This record gives sequence, structure tokens and C-alpha cells, in this order.
Amino acid sequence: MVRFFVSLLSRFLPRHHLQRFAAFGLWLISPFYYGNRFEDPISGKTYRKLLPYGRINSRKNALAPHSLSLERHRLMWLYLKERTTFFSKNQKVLHIAPEYCFLKLFGQMKNIHYTTADLISPWAKVKLDVQNMPLPDNGYDVIFCNHVLEHVPSDLKAMSELYRVMKPGGFGIFQVPLDTKIDKTLEDSAINIPELREKHYGQRDHVRLYGTDYAQRLRSVGFDVTEDDFVNQLDSALVARYCLPKDEILYICRKPVQ
Repeated sequence: MVRFFVSLLSRFLPRHHLQRFAAFGLWLISPFYYGNRFEDPISGKTYRKLLPYGRINSRKNALAPHSLSLERHRLMWLYLKERTTFFSKNQKVLHIAPEYCFLKLFGQMKNIHYTTADLISPWAKVKLDVQNMPLPDNGYDVIFCNHVLEHVPSDLKAMSELYRVMKPGGFGIFQVPLDTKIDKTLEDSAINIPELREKHYGQRDHVRLYGTDYAQRLRSVGFDVTEDDFVNQLDSALVARYCLPKDEILYICRKPVQ
């Protein structure tokens, strides 16, 4: 029953509305999930199980009740802690369509100047279109833009803008839903209504389905791209305990120093 309602709500409600609705409700029911089988590395909370999540086929043990983190968020958190200086070095950070689970934590960090931005998200302090950002060139050391580009009419314009505002030597994490079974990104102007988009792209508000050429699209605007299989380098017991997305590739994009 829980899986059915989560699937229904996530299918028809925009992510930011769902997060606003869910934060208080999940806090109320979280005591029923307490245990020690699973752990959310972001909040440090432990659970006997996590909540299901997914718009069509919901995934078991996906959503952590306190932080509202999903599998990809927990993976990104671990990557930042273990492979970067994000938590120690002074830097300017731009977060496009900021995920709820990171907002408070990143906002409280003393070593970063944190800017949140998006066109419609209520969590964003700066309202902008990622295809045409009113931000200075070479302004940010770190940029996060996750599960955004599949919604954008011109993803190459958005990628070019992300490249423009990143400092030389900076890096970004730009995750998207991706089908590893297709070599070329699927986008067709005839797939133009919610029902067709859900059928072909997996979600009613997506405008493309990325294939394994995603990294090349990012490289085409100038980024050096590392397709990092960080999750497969972790101990399998930790992958299971943290409920991480098996085999997910992290797309780490760097702007070369001229």
C-alpha cells in the first residue's frame, strides 16, 4: 500500500511539491522505521527499512525518512567525503535545483559560499533558467546539477552555461536518468505529450532519455569528463547498508585550466 501511494504521488507531483508535502509526514512516521539494518550516511540515522520510491516501478529501501535522501544522494555524499576537498576547502558552490537532503547541511558549512538556483524550485534563492544564467563567467569552484538536464529543452545550451560559470580547475556533478542499453540519447519532437514522454522517456516531464553518449555531450561543450564507478569500488557490505545504487556511474565534469 505504501509503495502504491508513493508511486502515485511521485508520478504526478513535481519533486519540489512532493518534498514539501513529505518532509513533515515522514518525520512523523520515521519512528516506525527505526532499526539498525540500514544507515543513511547523510543524517547518520539507522533504520530497519527505508521507504519505497519510484514514479512507475517503485524501488524498495530507496527513501530515507529523515533526510529524504535517495540512493543517488547518498552516493554523492560519500563521493564528496572520500574523493574531494568539498568539506574542508574554501570554495564557491552553485547548486541547481537543490535537493532537500543537502540544503540545510550545505547551507551551514562554514567553508563554502553556497548559492541555490532554479527556475521553479521553492528551495532556490536565485530564480533562473539554466539555459541562460545571469551569473558571471568563471564564478564557481563546484557546481551540482542533478536530474535537471532531462527536463531542459536545450541541454547543450544548459551544459555550455554550466561550463561558462565554472572556474577553471573547478568540478561539477551532473547526474541524469540514463539507459545504458541505448547508445544514442533519445529525443524526438513528436514525443510531446505527458503520456508519450512517460512511455518513451520514463517520466511525464522529461524531454529526452539519455544513452551512453551522455558523457560525449558534456565533452562537446568543453568539459573533461570522468565516468567514475565509485560505487563499485566500495565494500559490498557498505553498498547494502547505505542502500546505494549499484553500478551507477558518477559524471564528474571538470573545466580545464587554460
